[in-house]
This record gives sequence, C-alpha cells and structure tokens, in this order.
Amino acid sequence: MSAPRHYLQFKDLTRGEYEYLFERARWIKEKFKRYEPYHPLFDRTLVMIFEKASTRTRLSFEAGMHQLGGSAIYLNTRDSQLGRGEPVEDAAQVISRMSDIVMIRTFEQEIVERFAAQSRVPIINGLTNEFHPCQILADIFTFIEQRGCIQGKTVAWVGDSNNMCNTWLQAAEVLDFQVNVATPPGYEVDFSRLGMRGTEHCRAFSDPIAACAGVDLVTTDVWTSMGFEAENEARKQAFADWCVDADMMAAARPEAVFMHCLPAHRGEEVTAEVIDGPQSVVWDEAENRLHVQKALMEFLLLGRIDN
Repeated sequence: MSAPRHYLQFKDLTRGEYEYLFERARWIKEKFKRYEPYHPLFDRTLVMIFEKASTRTRLSFEAGMHQLGGSAIYLNTRDSQLGRGEPVEDAAQVISRMSDIVMIRTFEQEIVERFAAQSRVPIINGLTNEFHPCQILADIFTFIEQRGCIQGKTVAWVGDSNNMCNTWLQAAEVLDFQVNVATPPGYEVDFSRLGMRGTEHCRAFSDPIAACAGVDLVTTDVWTSMGFEAENEARKQAFADWCVDADMMAAARPEAVFMHCLPAHRGEEVTAEVIDGPQSVVWDEAENRLHVQKALMEFLLLGRIDN
C-alpha cells in the first residue's frame, strides 16, 4: 500500500497541484450550481475530529463529503477516548483503519503531524494554532474567481500574526505573490516555524495604512484566536489602530477586495462599512470552503481526474 498524501500545511502541495485544484474546484462548483449529482467518493467515509469548535469547517466538510457521495462522521475529543488520554498515535492507527480520510481541527500542529505519521489514510489539517491551509485555499480560489491569477499580486495582512497570517506567507512563496504584514509591536511574524526558504515574499509594516497602499487584497482575522482568550483585553488595546476601515481600503487599489475568514467582530478588527461594503467578498469566500475542500478530498483520495 502506497503512503497516503496528507494536507497539513499549505506548502505540502506544489504550484502545479494548486493550479489543478483551483480548476477542479471551479468545475465541481459549476456542477453544484447546476444541481448535477457528482459522486466520485461513493461509499467513502470522512472522519472529522474536532478539539476546537467550528461552524464553517464542520459544515463545509460534512456537506461536501455527502455531496461527493460519501459519508461523514463527527467526533469531538470530549466525547471520545482522545479526550481521556488515548495517545494520538493509537487513535490514528484505529481511526485510519475504519475510514478513508480524516480531517482534524485542533490546537498544536504537532498533533496533526503525529496523527499523520501513523495514519494509513490522508489527513487534512482543518485548523491548528500554527496553520489554516484549507481557509487560504478557499481565499485564493475566491481571489482567482474575482480578479484572476494571484501570481505577482500583493496581499495586505492587517492584525495578528496568527495561523492565517502564517499560511498566507507559505502560500505567497508557493504561488509567487507578495504579502504586506502589518502587526502591532510584540505580535510580529515568527518565521522560524514557517519552514519557508526565505522572506522575499513578505514585507513587514508598522503602519497598517502603509501596508495597504496599492494592494490587490486586504484581509484580516479576529484579534484573539481560540486558545488565547486570557489575552483578550490586552490584545484589544494593542490592536486598536489595526481595525480595517475605509481609509485602509482607500489606500488599496480601487479594484481591491476585502476578505475575512469569519466569524467577524464588527467594530474590532473590521468596520461594518468595510465587511458589508461593495469590496467585501466574505460570503463567496465562506461558500468556497465547500468547493475547494471537495476538490481537495477528491485529489487526496483519487489523484488527478480528467473530465
């Protein structure tokens, strides 16, 4: 039995494989919009393991697997032996013998890495503290839909250097675009954990408006990610000038779009005027989690398909 392909970080796939996935997601989405059944994963089973709660991740993976003809099983670590101290390695051995593909949404990246090392089936990172590759997959697909190829373009990341920021930086290296990162003092990017070849695709800014100047995409996330709730008040003070507002969008190119992975806090990391305004594509972005993840699961299980 050949070793399974896993998707644990954005850099796990090549530019050519991403080009295939984006085209595949477009084709799958068009069939979905035409109400045409497509069941390449008939009789396959997806296991979804959640240590961190989610709306979009569960809905997009569960609905997506059903739409591909398979079934999805939800496991919460609080309700399984994983929450009672069973080693990750043991759980991986058992779960991967009873399913065809596994999605894990958890805290430390090390958990998905350890699980994948013992798994007989593909493992997908549904989110960790360090990376969120499925979300950036959807974000870039959304940009391509709205504005065309992202190669050579510039993205402004405004806010915390969290898992989303880390994954944007990996994506920039793989797909050859630029990321302007604007973070408050003390919240800068830690490049040591990204496994990147260099920093030529990233520029750091202390002024968020300067970071947004002339960019093609402005994006942000909540200031306090899951697991950092104790820092909430300190973060609100530190990030007070990092709320994406009309001035930041005005600094960007006139055709620039705004993205947010959701859920959003209007009046904190973004104003209502921006997220509900004409440049916002957050609802297309949210829907596209469904389509890119269907393409990803099909690719990891079946390889390339020519239709």
